[in-house]
Amino acid sequence: MVKEYREILQAFFRENPFVESNIRSFNDFIEKQLQKLVDELGDVVPTIIPQEVESFVIKLKKIWIEKPSIIEADGSKRDIYPCEARLRSLTYSAPIYLEVSAYVDDIQRENFTAMIGKLPIMIRSKYCHLYGLKREELIQKGEDPNEAGGYFIINGNERVLITVEDLASNRIFIEKKEVGPSAYVCKVFSEMGSYRIPHTIEQMKDGLFYLTFTRFRRVPVIPVIKSLGLVKDSDIVKMISGDSEYDSVMINIYDSAELKTEDEALEHLAKKIGITQLKEVKFEKTREQLDKYLLPHLGTLPKDRMVKAYNLCKMVRKFLKASEDELPLPDKDHYMNKRLKLAGDLLEDLMRANLRSLVQDIMYNFQRLVKRGKFQSIKIIIRDELLSSNIKSALATGSWTGGRKGISQNMDRTNYLAAYSHLQRVNSLLTSTQENFEARALHPTHYGRLCPIETPEGTSIGLRKNMAITCGVTKGDAAEDKIRKALENCGVKLAL
Repeated sequence: MVKEYREILQAFFRENPFVESNIRSFNDFIEKQLQKLVDELGDVVPTIIPQEVESFVIKLKKIWIEKPSIIEADGSKRDIYPCEARLRSLTYSAPIYLEVSAYVDDIQRENFTAMIGKLPIMIRSKYCHLYGLKREELIQKGEDPNEAGGYFIINGNERVLITVEDLASNRIFIEKKEVGPSAYVCKVFSEMGSYRIPHTIEQMKDGLFYLTFTRFRRVPVIPVIKSLGLVKDSDIVKMISGDSEYDSVMINIYDSAELKTEDEALEHLAKKIGITQLKEVKFEKTREQLDKYLLPHLGTLPKDRMVKAYNLCKMVRKFLKASEDELPLPDKDHYMNKRLKLAGDLLEDLMRANLRSLVQDIMYNFQRLVKRGKFQSIKIIIRDELLSSNIKSALATGSWTGGRKGISQNMDRTNYLAAYSHLQRVNSLLTSTQENFEARALHPTHYGRLCPIETPEGTSIGLRKNMAITCGVTKGDAAEDKIRKALENCGVKLAL
């Protein structure tokens, strides 16, 4: 019986290794997210072009990665395995190739494949040479067949990317404040691509609701809603109050009663944020700020303005239900309201920033050659060392985009348990110097997800955690059209 039970367990852990979530995350990054990052960049249009042409556009197309290889001193290229990378203090990385096209006056003049850098490869991922090898083959390659992988080799050192725990984006959180001009604060972290913009709604002592995001510092909410196209006071009251009646809503409506049109609301907002230009330019710049930085996860196009107006009304309604109806506040420590950034997500953040740096470098090199009159081909302006060195440096030092430290760490090889523990570590973004009692406490929703015992003593207690042995992390990509169809099948009428 014991033998059968052991065999079942061994079979389960062969199919579902401890670090499977991180490996799946890395594979997803290579297969899907990398191409999305290139598509996000769009076309590269230099500001300075040769005099003999009218337009010049550099298009970045398909991106792909090969398996790890090394170029020796004699110029020969061959595959490299993790064991050799450890022994020779090398980086276990694979070349990244990008298809680039140059269009001069809408005619394609150049089309080639360029190596833009090298990306460190996670051990046992699909792009690792050890993927799919049998036990005997792994031993032959100098590897431990019982090891799960899930780490990188940088300059011969085994480096682990620590999972980061953060609050879920695009959700409404309401907090009660002990000090400050507002007793309650409504917060939303709107995230889309490279944007992650905090939005705050507060109610001051004058009874007005104020919105804060980017350049907009404590501007009244009602003028923002009106500038988005929801102009009628009756519609705004209906969207915020619903069946309830709130005196504070009427106070806000009365304060902005003189703003009858969308243009008047835009004029009011432009004055608040200090845009003092001609009327048309003023309106255009204010609209651009609203489209780009107000709740970008709902869209950044003019057609999305009404959706944003309805969502602002929804935020105010939730704020009122918490502050006046005294409904329970959302629990920030509930694991439903948390998200884990695995290796693939962290590399996506790093690659996004470095691809932008690469594009800026291409633009700089192009314009420098054009000014000198020496421009011949765009092949010579792409430097592969820039991307490689930046990614390698981040993984070797642990310094990440956004000023975060300690994301990458040397793997703890004291014993097997220490290694697996390190691979399953979860760090909170909260600083260990502050109290944050509730964030450090064990929450009922941690059951089955986080280990209740393994956390350090001292200032990091409760902020540095470890995933449970059999815990798995899923990728939360939900198709919008499928959700819409499912809601319609349930009888829900969608107004937008």
